[in-house]
Amino acid sequence: MAKVAGVPRTGGRRRVGGVLSAVARRFAPPPEPRKDPHDLPVTYNLLAGLSLSLADPDADPPGANDPDRKLTDLHPRPVVLVHGMAMTAAVSWAALSPLLVNHGYCVFALNYGGRTGRGLKGLGDNVASARLLAGFVDDVLERTGAEQVDVVAHSQGSPVTRYYMRRFGGAEKVATLVGLSPSNHGSTANGMGTALTRFGPTRRAVDRFVPGTAQLVVGSAYLREVNEGGDTLPGVDYTVIASKHDKVITPSYRQAFLDGPRVTNITLQDTCRKDRSEHYAVLYNRRALALTLNALDPEHPVPVPSARIRPLLGG
Repeated sequence: MAKVAGVPRTGGRRRVGGVLSAVARRFAPPPEPRKDPHDLPVTYNLLAGLSLSLADPDADPPGANDPDRKLTDLHPRPVVLVHGMAMTAAVSWAALSPLLVNHGYCVFALNYGGRTGRGLKGLGDNVASARLLAGFVDDVLERTGAEQVDVVAHSQGSPVTRYYMRRFGGAEKVATLVGLSPSNHGSTANGMGTALTRFGPTRRAVDRFVPGTAQLVVGSAYLREVNEGGDTLPGVDYTVIASKHDKVITPSYRQAFLDGPRVTNITLQDTCRKDRSEHYAVLYNRRALALTLNALDPEHPVPVPSARIRPLLGG
């Protein structure tokens, strides 16, 4: 389910990816101690996901897209994971996917907006990506027999999901949307994104080769569609988890936040000043992932630790 159609990876690229994967794996720390011998290993370090993605950019995250895993009475909705720009499912969800599985969830993850064998995905047209997500969710619902899914999205994955919900009928199929450092209102990319999309030749190049990037610049027509009529839709619970140290969502990390009913906006540093995670480390931040578990199942909250979280790598 998680594969993206395209051109197969060449032998040379596979060999280079394998070498780099081995290097990343060599420096990744060991997984956390397992509470149950049947649990999947969870490593709170981006190198774990990077090594997996370098070896195979189309790989499923650990525990995701398992046809033998079934829904439970405690967690009757499958969780769909939607990665961000220039990422893959493997590099994004190598910690959260097994963590969710260990907590009894049925997990699915897709790659979108890129070619098979290429490690940078999420760069294609975001409307097409939202349409792909619509088909993926329908497939998940058919396979599991569920009526709705919950979605956890990183960065660009949130506006892609929200476009799907607003334009392709997804609002009735999504119960909860959790955004990790989501680009809900776009970014100026520290001014670079705005400059590139205002200058004719560079704008044409961006539109041709990486159209998804221009669509997430503050004020784009795509974002106006995403947020038209308000940030939220009736019947959906929203949680946004953001970091003050996010330098990708600019000029302010608060552009990640949503305004509307049934919205919870969380700034990680409000409860732990030692948390130095930014846009990417949030994916491997044990505090952010505990908050994600609590957003998906608020009736059975897990403790959110106070811990020193490193930039980029997490912890």
